[in-house]
This record gives sequence, structure tokens and C-alpha cells, in this order.
Amino acid sequence: MKKKLVDVIIPYYKKKKFVVKTVNSILNQSFTSLRVILIYDDTDLHDYYFLKKKFKKKIRILINNKNLGVGFSRNNGIRFSNSKYIAFCDADDIWKKNKLDKQIKYMKSNNLDFLHSSYYIINEQNQRIGKMSIKKNLSYQDLLKSCDIGLSTVVVKRKILKKKLFKNLKTKEDYCLWLQLLKAGIKINGLNEALVYWRKNKVSLSSDTFQKLSDAFKLYNKYEKFNIITSFFLTLRLSFNFILKRFNQKQIIE
Repeated sequence: MKKKLVDVIIPYYKKKKFVVKTVNSILNQSFTSLRVILIYDDTDLHDYYFLKKKFKKKIRILINNKNLGVGFSRNNGIRFSNSKYIAFCDADDIWKKNKLDKQIKYMKSNNLDFLHSSYYIINEQNQRIGKMSIKKNLSYQDLLKSCDIGLSTVVVKRKILKKKLFKNLKTKEDYCLWLQLLKAGIKINGLNEALVYWRKNKVSLSSDTFQKLSDAFKLYNKYEKFNIITSFFLTLRLSFNFILKRFNQKQIIE
């Protein structure tokens, strides 16, 4: 098989209700030099056989030997990838048809290593309930205050992920990686156009408030090396900005 320019990495765990729509939104991109790598992270293989039958040879499915979580599953996908660019997508989000086309052209014309975009927020019924608009550039200090990068909007050159991978966190694993990249001197650029529909659903790990608070503190204290008091303050600030951000998103539904 000819090497593709972009590998799209999707961790999968019990998202059968949404995953077909997600994968089809990627396979139907106007940009065609892509490969879908789905990391099956469930010891129950029932959905694996469903996905294998549904998509046949249209996507590549890798099976974890045990449940690893989304971060380590993505790491397996990164190690397997051989493309120039890697894009990430969660198994319940949806891409606009021109998502990759716009981002790859923008990255090439501006010689960028990392690009994310604005995104719409939808519920389990596919209804639009908000929008997240992003800045063109983010500094380390900007990102410390609020994680404004939607994982399913990210496209990154694979070469910069060789030594920077997702950490052992149940949530915030993507936020942790973006901070690590910024500290390593990688510029994070944004395209202020909504190219993804990010799904807010009740069963998502990211909806677990206690887990998010715990992981945020661990991120600041263990991985960013802040002391306990500073880590506690940063966790509170992140939580406040998250609430403020969600309120503002509801005010700009289009």
C-alpha cells in the first residue's frame, strides 16, 4: 500500500453508537491521502468484529492486549504510524468534509508543525449546543490557564511526537502533551474556523468532574513540576476558566 500523507488515530472503547458516523466523516474527506488507524482498547471483542465487518479493509484496526486508556492507545497508533502528519479524533466526534484539506494546505503554506481549529459542540442527538473559538497562537502561559485545544481538531507533524507522547492520565492526557510540546519549543497554531463537531456525552470520562480535578492536579504537580500550593491554585484556575468557557460557548450558538 502506498504511504499516506496523514494517519488519523482513533482510540476506541465502547462507542458503537457513534463510531460509524465518526469514521465515515473521515473516510469521506475531500482530502484523500489518509489512513485511519483505529486502536481497539477493549478486551470484549464483540465491537471489533462489528467494526471489521462494517469497514472491511477501509481502515486499519490494532487491538490492545489489555485496556490501556485513550492516551496509551494513541501512543500505540503514533508508534505504528509512518506518515508525515498525524491527526487525532475521538470515536464519537465528527469532522467536516474539508477539515483535513484546509488544515494540510494551511500547514504547508505556513510551514507549521502543529495546527488545531475551532469546533462546534454537539450533544448525543447531534444537535449543536455551542461553539469553541480559538486564538491563532497559544503560549505556554496561555495554555496553563485554560486548555483551549480540541483534540479532534489537531494535526501535527509526526516527527515532533517521537519523544513526546501521551502521559498516564485518564483525562487531561492531551492537555499534558500540548504543554510538553510548548515547553520543547514547538509552536502551537490555530485556525479560527470550526472544522469539527465535538460531542459532549454523559458517559464520557471527561464528564467526570472529580477525575478531571485529580488529573489536573497530577498534571501540574507531577509532569509540570509545580509545588503543591501552585498546583492547587492552577487546578482551581483551570476549573474556573472551564466553567466560564462553557458559559460563553452557550452564548454563541450559531
